[in-house]
Amino acid sequence: MAKTVLCYGDSLTWGYDAETMGRHRFEDRWPSVLQKALGSDVQVIAEGLNGRTTAYDDHLSDSDRNGARVLPTLLQSHAPLDLVIIMLGTNDMKRGIAGNAFLARQGMERLVSLIRHHDWPMEGMEAPEVLLVSPPPCRETANTVFAAMFAGAVEESAMLATFYRDLADELECGFFDAGSVAETTPLDGVHLDAENTRAIGRGLEPVVRMMLGI
Repeated sequence: MAKTVLCYGDSLTWGYDAETMGRHRFEDRWPSVLQKALGSDVQVIAEGLNGRTTAYDDHLSDSDRNGARVLPTLLQSHAPLDLVIIMLGTNDMKRGIAGNAFLARQGMERLVSLIRHHDWPMEGMEAPEVLLVSPPPCRETANTVFAAMFAGAVEESAMLATFYRDLADELECGFFDAGSVAETTPLDGVHLDAENTRAIGRGLEPVVRMMLGI
């Protein structure tokens, strides 16, 4: 029976291109790379939203960026699921949102709890496995808008991998450090070029195979 994987993320999952301020080609986005690597026996669902946070409101957007509020609806619409990959936390670094890595960790814990205690639509349906992914750390940039928006994020985002790894151990989730295979672009200090977003898809493949038992 085919397996289903939900990739829950922000602009790094959506495929924001800092060079064009548009979107990376479909085949360059990491969920697409992961899908191609895993083959037709696995359905990979890309659910990325620009600006999405783990569990915090952003009142500047006309879309709901609060990941904790939206997730239960998406779990219901895409059920049954075998694995949920969560790569969030970068937007939590914005000073007007949460502003630090610890609060991103708390938000990730909230998301795992929502998955584990979800009221699934079919009787006897089990909760999926969860894979926590720490996004590549932010870096210094000459882009004044992003530098101001993410003030302090270079230091804070560097702590996400440690926080998420410890949280994954505590909650018995999978963990992957996307910063081990990819780095953010200096164009805005936050997003990924095509090669780096592809690298995340390639890096996730063995972890996902292990967690799905394929």
